[in-house]
Amino acid sequence: MAEHEATTVEVIYALPQQQRIVSVPLSEGMTAGEAVIASGLIAEYPEIEAKPLVLGLFGLEIEPDHRLRAGDRVEICRPLVQDPREMRRHVIEAGRVMGQRDDK
Repeated sequence: MAEHEATTVEVIYALPQQQRIVSVPLSEGMTAGEAVIASGLIAEYPEIEAKPLVLGLFGLEIEPDHRLRAGDRVEICRPLVQDPREMRRHVIEAGRVMGQRDDK
């Protein structure tokens, strides 16, 4: 583990066209919610506070009070636009294949 990883955590917020990754100094007992606040991403993207905060740690859902360890990566999850099962159903009904572009 690199020294930088040993003293920081990353906070990630991904949009369809952009991904922001912010390294935050890890303090003893820091929670995922505290890391999100320290990242400054809420100020940069106010829509994060519009819905209840949903966080992940390497793809697994965690609570904001989850205690972090060096090198952890906190993901700020955006709400789904559509249920993935419903979306697949619509694609199949339209005679298309998931991942296939309409302009082909």
